[in-house]
Amino acid sequence: MSRIVPVNKNDYIDVVFEDLTHDGAGVAKIDGYPLFVPNGLPGEKAKVKVIKTGKGYGFGRLVEIYEKSPYRVEIESSEFHKYGGCQLEHISYEGQLKYKENQVRQVLTRIGKLEDVVVHPILGMDNPVHYRNKAQVPVGEKDGKLIAGFFKPRSHEIVDTNESIIQLPEINEAVQVVKEICSELRIPAYHEESHKGVLRHIMARYGQQTGELMVVVITRTADLPHKDKLVEQIVAQLPKVKSIVHNVNSKRTNVIMGEKTNVLWGNEVIYDFIGDVKFAISALSFYQVNPVQTKVLYDKALEYADLSGEESVIDAYCGIGTISLFLAQKARKVFGVEVVPEAIEDAKRNAELNGMTNTEFAAGEAEVVIPKWYKEGNSADVLVVDPPRKGCDEALLQTIIEMKPKKVVYVSCNPATLARDLRILEDGGYKTVEVQPVDMFPMTTHVECVSQLVLVEGN
Repeated sequence: MSRIVPVNKNDYIDVVFEDLTHDGAGVAKIDGYPLFVPNGLPGEKAKVKVIKTGKGYGFGRLVEIYEKSPYRVEIESSEFHKYGGCQLEHISYEGQLKYKENQVRQVLTRIGKLEDVVVHPILGMDNPVHYRNKAQVPVGEKDGKLIAGFFKPRSHEIVDTNESIIQLPEINEAVQVVKEICSELRIPAYHEESHKGVLRHIMARYGQQTGELMVVVITRTADLPHKDKLVEQIVAQLPKVKSIVHNVNSKRTNVIMGEKTNVLWGNEVIYDFIGDVKFAISALSFYQVNPVQTKVLYDKALEYADLSGEESVIDAYCGIGTISLFLAQKARKVFGVEVVPEAIEDAKRNAELNGMTNTEFAAGEAEVVIPKWYKEGNSADVLVVDPPRKGCDEALLQTIIEMKPKKVVYVSCNPATLARDLRILEDGGYKTVEVQPVDMFPMTTHVECVSQLVLVEGN
């Protein structure tokens, strides 16, 4: 028997919000029927307009708030708030942390059936704004001038913005300066529909500990108009710049970076530190965008690994070696694996940069390389995983269960897939001891976690 939907499109109804979705929308229920409403907060009483209904749930628009949440903060109405990715900007930072911690607890219970796991209070930031060390913004044209910013939801319409509250000031400045220089030089923007024009994106990266800035211009064409003047003016207006790079992406694609990269001025890389470990960062390198909280995250991973100096450690999904090199400070040997060959080359270079000789890196899929290592007799005392949002591949989880490392440290950017994978590992003989949420991305709905698992005796 099909369920009767208790509301209709264009209805105006009074609701009380009970929860938030994973993307920060308020959840109200009408006779058990969920209605998702952006900008609604738990505990608030409000009037909403129903804008869409489906069999299982519907969507609404906030019209009026009768009773506000104590966690609501007033913000200036801005295009950036609506479209710039700061889904939780209207919630006090205390409220954001509470929401994220509750989210972790709920999915561990609901998905992982892990009701007795210790979930520590989330580790937040002292200053939860202006923390991102990288921006890559699309470029367009309006009224004869270049614009750069972000896309409106479900469209490729660019909204021009001069400042983001989550970007470092040096990043905001770099993007605006490069945009203005390119506009003055009349370098034409790329037009997606016609696949014509030149300038597709502007990227800026900043080493917060070193004060080094990289600027990357991404174009459709191999030829960059007014290249010399562009470089000259960037150097004159951005004194912290150490690298200016030209990347060519000639394909019809949503992928930002192309395959051809040329250094126009300065160095190929800039440098930054996380703790005492130094990293070389190229235009194509993956590097955590919040290095302050990255150190918090990695310190906790190192604590959970509990290394004495005698252990062999495997770091799955090692990227450019960030966690691997943290572990190598206290391990006998660290083996890292990553599917992106360029990242592995970066990892090797970073190990050499830090004089670490107890690391070994291999390019390939973790679910292929680690089982191969295991069959060859290369086991591990501690295994660390830091997978993408989809979580660990099932083959890798089964290899962990067969390999039986004494400890598993699971670093996750998605609480739902973390809970799923912890359940699999628990069923395979492991016990989840504790989970530490870390707020890597204030003002957004994202939350990272570090989990410690130990092999149960007798397995």
